[in-house]
Amino acid sequence: MNEELKKLFRQWMDEFQMNAPKAIALRRAIHQNPQLSGEEGPTRELMLEELGIHFDPVASTGAIGRVGPATGPSIGMRGELDALPVSENTNVEWSAASGKMHACGHDVHLAALAGVINAAKNLDLPFGLVPILQPREETYPSGALDISESGLLESHEVNHVIGAHVHPAIQLGSIAAGSGFVNAAAGEIEIKVVGKGGHGAYPHKASDVAIPTAQIALGLSEVVRRTSDPMSPAVVSIGSLSAGQGAANVLPQSGTIFATIRSTSTEKNNALASQIDQFATYTAKSLGCFAKTIYTPGEPALVNSSSLADKFESYAAAVDIPVAETMRSLGADDFSYYGENCPSLMCFVGVKEGNTPSLHDAEFLPPDEAITHVAKAFITGYIAAADNLMDT
Repeated sequence: MNEELKKLFRQWMDEFQMNAPKAIALRRAIHQNPQLSGEEGPTRELMLEELGIHFDPVASTGAIGRVGPATGPSIGMRGELDALPVSENTNVEWSAASGKMHACGHDVHLAALAGVINAAKNLDLPFGLVPILQPREETYPSGALDISESGLLESHEVNHVIGAHVHPAIQLGSIAAGSGFVNAAAGEIEIKVVGKGGHGAYPHKASDVAIPTAQIALGLSEVVRRTSDPMSPAVVSIGSLSAGQGAANVLPQSGTIFATIRSTSTEKNNALASQIDQFATYTAKSLGCFAKTIYTPGEPALVNSSSLADKFESYAAAVDIPVAETMRSLGADDFSYYGENCPSLMCFVGVKEGNTPSLHDAEFLPPDEAITHVAKAFITGYIAAADNLMDT
C-alpha cells in the first residue's frame, strides 16, 4: 500500500470538508430543478459554473474536463446529469414540482463530484483527473456509449473510470465495490398488438385486442422460465400496459406492452427477446390478432475490474471507510460502457436508514451527508486507480 496515496486521501477529504456546505447547496439546487434525459443543458451549465474549469462538450448535453497534470495518463470520474419522469413526494422545501425528479440520486452524485473536483484543484495529483458530466443514463440512446465513442477519453489518456451510486440496500456510510459482475445487461421491448375494433356487445364481430394483450403480458414470466437457465438470473418486468381509450363499451383496435429485459449478458437478453417475439406473435395470431415486437438492446453487463476493486477495498479499510459486501443485482447502468473501454470501477454507496424508499420511488431522498460518503467513494476510487497506474 502506497503511504503517499493514503496521505493524499486525507488531504483531499480535508479540502472537501471545508467546502461541504457549497456541495450541499449545489445538491439542493440540482434537485429542485431536474432535467430529463436529453434535456440536461441547464444542469450541465450549473455544474460548469460551479467548477469553473475548461470543459469540452460531448454527447449533446454532456461535457468532459480535466484538473491536475494537463498531460499523461488520467483517471475519469462520472456524474450523471439526468432525472426521471417521477412526481416527487418528499415534502422538503427544495423538492421539485415539475413532474420530474432526481429519484435515483444523481443530484447527490453530481454534488459530490463537484466538491471532489474543486478540492482537487488545491492538491498535487499524481495523474490527471477527468470529470465526466454524462447525459442520458436513464434512457436510450446511452450517453455513456456516446462518450465512449467520442474519442475524448482517449485524447485525455483515461486509463480508468470511477463511478459511484447511492443504494438503499446498503447501510448509510458503507461502500460496496466488489469485483466482477455487479449489474445486469439490459434492454427494452415494445409489443404492439393490433386487431379489429368494435362494440362491447358484439365481441364476436371484433378482435377484442385487450384479451391477447393481457395474455401476452401474463405469459412473459413463463417465457423467462422456459428460456433462461434458473442458475443464471434473468427478469422481464412490465413498465406500461395499455389497450383502448377508456370507454367501457368500445373494443380497442390496439394494445401496447413496454417492458425491460435484464440478465447477466447481452446474448441472453437477445435470446429472451427472440422468444418473446415468437410467443407474442403466436399468442396474438391464435386470437385473431397481429403482434409486432421491437427490441432495443441496452447497456452490457457492468463488470468491475478485479485489481481496482481489490485496491479500493484495501485503501478503504486503511482510512476507516466501512466496506460492505459486494452488491450484485439486475439493476443496470450504462457506466458498463466505460468498463468496456478501460478497466473501471462502480462503487455502491449506502444510504439505508430504516425503511428507506427504493431507487426511482417518489419518496427517495438520501440525506445530505450522503454527499460526503459519495465523495469518499470517488476519492478512494481515484487512489486505487492511481496505485494501479503506478504498478504498470
